[in-house]
Formats: sequence, C-alpha cells, structure tokens
Amino acid sequence: MVAVVGFAPSAHAEILWQDVSLTYLNGSNYEVGDSDRQVLTFEHAAGHSWGDSFLFVDRLDSDDGFTETYAELSPRFNVMNFSEDNFFSGVYVATTWEIGDGFDNYLLGLGTDLRLPGFDFFQLNGYRRSNEFYESNYQLTAAWGLPLAGNFYYDGFLDWSSASTGHAAEMNFTSQLKYNLGPALGYSNRFYVGVEYAHWNNKFGIDGVDERNLNLLLKVHF
Repeated sequence: MVAVVGFAPSAHAEILWQDVSLTYLNGSNYEVGDSDRQVLTFEHAAGHSWGDSFLFVDRLDSDDGFTETYAELSPRFNVMNFSEDNFFSGVYVATTWEIGDGFDNYLLGLGTDLRLPGFDFFQLNGYRRSNEFYESNYQLTAAWGLPLAGNFYYDGFLDWSSASTGHAAEMNFTSQLKYNLGPALGYSNRFYVGVEYAHWNNKFGIDGVDERNLNLLLKVHF
C-alpha cells in the first residue's frame, strides 16, 4: 500500500492517549554495587499527533545506603504512516536522552511498530549512540506488551548495544509477568502484582559482569 507522509511536530499538536504508572521493585541479585536494592519507577507513555513518547525515572535505594536516580526520555517523531493492512505501522525518527548521575547520553535513529496478532504493541528502534564516557556505538531496541489470559500481562524490552573502545557489547533482556488485581479490589484502573526478571550480559558494558535478577513487582496505573 502507498504510504502517507506526515511531518511533525504540528502547530496543532495534541495528545491522543496517555498512561501514567508507578512501580515498586525489590530484588537481591543486582550486579555492580550492593546486590540488594529497592527501585521506585515513575513512567509516562503517550501518543501524540506528531508521534509518541516514553519517559521513565528510576530511584534506586541500596541496602548499603547508596542511592541513585536515572531517567530516560524517548520521543519518536512520525515520518511516514502505512495503512492498517500493512505489517509495519509506519516509520519514526527515534530519539532517547539517557540522564544519569553525572552523565548524559544521546541516541538518534529510526523506529517502527509491528502489527503482531495479540500484542498491544511491538516496537523496534535502531540508534546511533553518543556516549559521555566512551566512544559512540550502536543500539537496537525492542519493546512489547502482550495481554495473556486471566488478567495476566507480559511486557518488557530487549536492548543490544555494540562494542566500542572501553565498552563490551551489551545485551539487556528485561521483562515483567504480572497479574491485574484491579477488578478484585474494585479499582477502576490496573493494579499489578508480579515479577520482573533481568537477564543482562556485560552490564554497563563491563566485560564478564552478567546479571540474573528476579524482583518482586507492584505496579499501579493512574
């Protein structure tokens, strides 16, 4: 089918949908620093007339007293939209700003959404990374959301980044399996209980540091 091209942002930009959530994690198998941590995460996702955006802010609190704040802001800008019978929904200019304690990394590339049966969404993005503390490299990212039977839900992401000087190739596969207690509690939105599992090879690009980390998860949407 013929693609429809649209350039953004528009002078009449509007929010088409949005979702806000707060997540609590508790795990005991973290690598790099104290192994026991609690994490509080704020997330905001939205669809706009010009594209979409995703923001999360992590506040990490380790048992040894160390605290850290980390955030990512990821807007994607519509370049081309395809008709609904196409496997791909369109093409985006994909960007991410990684904000840490004392560093900023910037990612720029292209993204798309796949129309997969049963999935709420399935995103693919490819980036060129400009890093504060090591040479630029490349990253591929997939993110998905999949409703399951009986109020269960499975979502997550996969990040792979290439090696560069002083930085090993890195793979982070993190996903959540959770159950929506909202209906049982009389809560009109989603209230999840479940687990998050991180399978992270060469964490932070440190060769040989592999994290296998299961966390208790509580997540409420507003």
